[in-house]
Amino acid sequence: MSQPQQPTVILATAGYDHTIRFWEADSGRCYRTLQYPDSQVNRLEITPDKKYLAAAGNPHIRLFDINSSSPQPVMTYDSHTNNVTALGFQCDGNWMYTGSEDGTVKIWDLRAPGCQREYESRAAVNTVILHPNQTELISGDQNGNIRVWDLTANSCSCELVPEVDTAVRSLTVMWDGSLVVAANNNGTCYVWRLQRGTQTMTNFEPLHKLQAHDGYILKCLLSPEFGDPNRLSSSASLEFFIHFIDYRYMATASSDGTVKIWNVDDFSLERTLVGHKRWVWDCVFSVEGAYLITASSDTTARLWGVGTGESIQVYQGHHKAVVCCALHDGAEPSAT
Repeated sequence: MSQPQQPTVILATAGYDHTIRFWEADSGRCYRTLQYPDSQVNRLEITPDKKYLAAAGNPHIRLFDINSSSPQPVMTYDSHTNNVTALGFQCDGNWMYTGSEDGTVKIWDLRAPGCQREYESRAAVNTVILHPNQTELISGDQNGNIRVWDLTANSCSCELVPEVDTAVRSLTVMWDGSLVVAANNNGTCYVWRLQRGTQTMTNFEPLHKLQAHDGYILKCLLSPEFGDPNRLSSSASLEFFIHFIDYRYMATASSDGTVKIWNVDDFSLERTLVGHKRWVWDCVFSVEGAYLITASSDTTARLWGVGTGESIQVYQGHHKAVVCCALHDGAEPSAT
């Protein structure tokens, strides 16, 4: 029997009700539900080729086949000993990186069950991101430390502490590697310019300090590269196209129930997204940066227009807090 046609937009949410739900982005219809009985799901990520969804729980990571009707994971990754809080893939999907409250950052070959590398952060890891150069990981932990892990040298190449004993909750890096932002439990974003005297990222030049929220910032995210205008829908106007070429955005999701959109050029507040009733834990931009998906403790996820600040769709079906979302609406990497 042939497999059903894969949606061009993969949107998934999960949280504390032990389910992962797949949604039709436009209609808001849930078309598939996976059970995750082991624990809550802390983080979701879709592989670059849109074939697999990784779910991070406590303390396992499970990999599910997006195109299969099987409810069972195709692979399980075990060796963390506490909540897995961070998850991502190398750009070609060859390997995965994770961070955990057990104080470690790990690298996994997707074709093998074991962990290939492990780095000790010495405090609960809240966030890990991969630099666009694909050779450095940046982690943030509960004690306020930011560390750069040089994968080529297999060592920590840089450490900094923006605020002592203030947990770094989320990290994000600009698509071209020019900026990195750290958000903390005090509602503050620290912005650094990354000096590129060498190919590696060892020089953090302080650029800006932004008091973005009164509560915790649970996620900060810089908008993706604005690529080929052909990526836009046919209904997108020239005015829209020019608007998004001129501006780069950052989203901050907070325990205050709002998401704020900031202009990265001067870190002015563009708009505040209001609609969630409780903490907003996660957010993800669409491939061209025109839309944002958010996940909240109010049991819903939402689709927003970044340019208008309007809530376009509400995804309802979870029974407890939704703390993570994943979106892949771009093209798969071309085969080489």
